[in-house]
Amino acid sequence: MKRRNRILALSLTLAMGLGLLSGCGGGSGNATPAPTGGGAAPESAVYRKLYGSEVSTMNYLTTNTILEQTVGANVIDCLVEYDQYGALQPSLAESWTTNDDATVYTFKIRQGVKWVDSSGAEQGELTANDFVTAAAYVLDATHQSGTAASYFGVVKNAEAYFNYTSYLITSENGAKTTDAEGNAIEPVDPITFEEVGVKALDDYTLEYTLEQPVPYFLSGLTYVCFMPVYGPFLEEKGDSFGAATGPDTLLYCGAYILSDFAPQQTHVYTKNASYWDKDKVYIDQIVETYNSQYNTVGPQMVKTGEIDQADIGSDILDSWLLDPNTADLVSKYRAKVDYSYFYCFNFNPTFDAEYEPENWRLAVNNENFRQSLMAGLDRVRELSVLDPNDPQSLAINSVTPPGFTNADGKEYTQFGDLAAIMARDSFDETKALEYRDAARAELEAAGCTFPVKVLVRYNPATVDWDKECAVVEQQMEGLLGSDYIDIITVAGPESNFLTEVRRSGDYAFMKCGWGADYADPQTWTDPFYGDYKYAFLTEAMEAGDPVADTVAEYRALVEAAIAETSDMARRYELFAAAEAYLIDHALAIPFSTSQTSYQVVRLNVFETQYAPFGVSGLRYKGQHLQSDYVSMEQFEANLAAWEAAR
Repeated sequence: MKRRNRILALSLTLAMGLGLLSGCGGGSGNATPAPTGGGAAPESAVYRKLYGSEVSTMNYLTTNTILEQTVGANVIDCLVEYDQYGALQPSLAESWTTNDDATVYTFKIRQGVKWVDSSGAEQGELTANDFVTAAAYVLDATHQSGTAASYFGVVKNAEAYFNYTSYLITSENGAKTTDAEGNAIEPVDPITFEEVGVKALDDYTLEYTLEQPVPYFLSGLTYVCFMPVYGPFLEEKGDSFGAATGPDTLLYCGAYILSDFAPQQTHVYTKNASYWDKDKVYIDQIVETYNSQYNTVGPQMVKTGEIDQADIGSDILDSWLLDPNTADLVSKYRAKVDYSYFYCFNFNPTFDAEYEPENWRLAVNNENFRQSLMAGLDRVRELSVLDPNDPQSLAINSVTPPGFTNADGKEYTQFGDLAAIMARDSFDETKALEYRDAARAELEAAGCTFPVKVLVRYNPATVDWDKECAVVEQQMEGLLGSDYIDIITVAGPESNFLTEVRRSGDYAFMKCGWGADYADPQTWTDPFYGDYKYAFLTEAMEAGDPVADTVAEYRALVEAAIAETSDMARRYELFAAAEAYLIDHALAIPFSTSQTSYQVVRLNVFETQYAPFGVSGLRYKGQHLQSDYVSMEQFEANLAAWEAAR
């Protein structure tokens, strides 16, 4: 399940950010720890790697894929950026101010920034007009910016203008009243782009007007759709702007230029000699070579010193760790904090009668029953399927991943009642049996029959999900008793699994996931609350079952948090209270972060710009090329240094 592919509602559900609002940009105040992992690289640093999937476009204003956004992230700058600790920094905007209610942001654009071509030749100066030109392009539905345009939803009249241009396309400028399927095309009030809240007050002053206060608007500016584009060049290129045919379809104002781009052959990023912040660009060139078998040949090529990075898959990880010649070459990827997994209960079952949906409905509405499953799930044992070397590192006690965001220097999961939840393990055999006995007594009196059939679905296309389900079945039935629950694992379709299983209610108990759409705790309430059509708890409210009162209280707590837009510490306290309530009443079971991946690499991954959203984490700016591959010991030392400095 992921973000909606439409203009998002103009509400605080689009509040975004990591740092507090401030009157102007500033530094983090943290010193960069000395990189470890073999010492400094040669004076001319060239980073070499393989790639196996080609981009279909380099148009950073419209693309929605991480693969394609990586290009824009390294060749185009944003108004603001994040340092390696997650502190907001000035970039193309030297400073900014807001009005009293934080609905108008005024940015002072850095003077002297140049647009250059793929040879490095200067083509023009970057001005505030380039951001206005980009906004007009993104919000014109002709360019099919889709989700990219949705992030503009907080800007005044942006949604209205996007919807109007969409109407003009569908209706052929008002000539048609029905679409191809015969459905009526509803007229949309005319609006011009001049009415959208993006203005260039002069060449170096840019103004955004929002529909309403958004506490973390600044962080949203690190999405590709807020990047600038040079107007004369965009007009010249037309539909070929950003085409994945060669480096001459873009102009560059970022840390690197694409000096060579040959599809399914090579990508070469070269340090931009005209870059305004070139003293913080330490890798001179990045050479990416295409190989469709990169996952297979990559590990061998690092052994011969031909490349500087390769993924180490689970099929060869043990052999690499046991071999004294390669054991010290392996380290981890940085832990991801933009995605989490949790187990969900289906309060509105629609599955076949053989799985006894009404009996399940009785059971799942009983809190002691839900608590018995929460306390009875050994997450570490299940996670051993995914990472047998360090499964504990994946388990989390909250829906919001630890380290996702902070206020006033305090990590979100340490606010309020959530702090106590983080300190405990939900798996507790003694409590699981106590909850089981209490639930059995209550449910038998309500007419529930045992064992309760628990339909667990999985997608067979997802590697090892079937093995996880097998572990869950064996472990939970073994603890709680097969006379209490009968876990039935069933494979779902490989395609359209989300629609046919999750959204149709064809499951009882299932591992689900969610990715952050913006850097505020509210993003983690979206699966359970809000206008999202398939929110897990919406069905409980609509069904009118006993759990509806519990869900209503959770929703009230979320609404109180959403309403707080000025005091960020208080906002976090309120969201923490809502999340703690969700967990304490077993409306969902926190499970894990994304699976840890292993690699061989000559970069200190903790030098990457740090933000669990936008394009910050895709950049090479600020990273040093090490002389040797980073070992696990060095990785842990780098992590400790990063945590201490942060």
